[in-house]
Amino acid sequence: MGQTISLNTNRMQCIGAYLAQPEGKPKGGIVVIQEIFGVNAHIRSVADRFAAAGYTAIAPCFFDHLETGLEMDYDAISATKGKALVTELGMDRAVEDVASAAEAIASVGKIGTVGYCWGGTVAMLSAMRLGLPSVSYYGARNTPFLGEMPKAPVMFHFGELDKSIPPETVAKHREMLPQMDVFTYPADHAFNRDIGPQYHEASAKLAWERTMTFFNQQLARA
Repeated sequence: MGQTISLNTNRMQCIGAYLAQPEGKPKGGIVVIQEIFGVNAHIRSVADRFAAAGYTAIAPCFFDHLETGLEMDYDAISATKGKALVTELGMDRAVEDVASAAEAIASVGKIGTVGYCWGGTVAMLSAMRLGLPSVSYYGARNTPFLGEMPKAPVMFHFGELDKSIPPETVAKHREMLPQMDVFTYPADHAFNRDIGPQYHEASAKLAWERTMTFFNQQLARA
């Protein structure tokens, strides 16, 4: 369904991006923001799913700034490397890349973002700094940024069994951003990733339904 394209960034460096187009006229556009494992087969499948739901979806290859074409599996070595790469990349550059990706598909209508794990925090920052309606899945790096004022709505999904995001952290989201939807599920971190042991089908299905309602309201009806 999708294809790899070249994406211009504001740092005069091109990076790759996976672009998935819907059949017929798009409802809008969604920037899909990766986990720490790169734009791998799973992230491409997420983009394809949003395209099947009627949205143009683009997944920027953020790591191309550091290592071109990197795709990683879900093992300990890859997790260690991914954590180092996102630290080196930094949040500011990631948000800039989201802006570039949103601009690249701006012709389809209003643009939002969805992000997972590290990408969940980047998605939240995209709402706060870029004014893009966003959905944040289990962003464990959110807390330092909760004091920023959102310029667009953001929806949060968290797993109640996620040790990286304890209940007090979830409560902090509700305290600092009372106007935003914060949902929890009887699941672990990465409960939406349907190719690993942490996948929780019922939670992923409900979160997807809520996510689609959000985007249909924020993008398709805008």
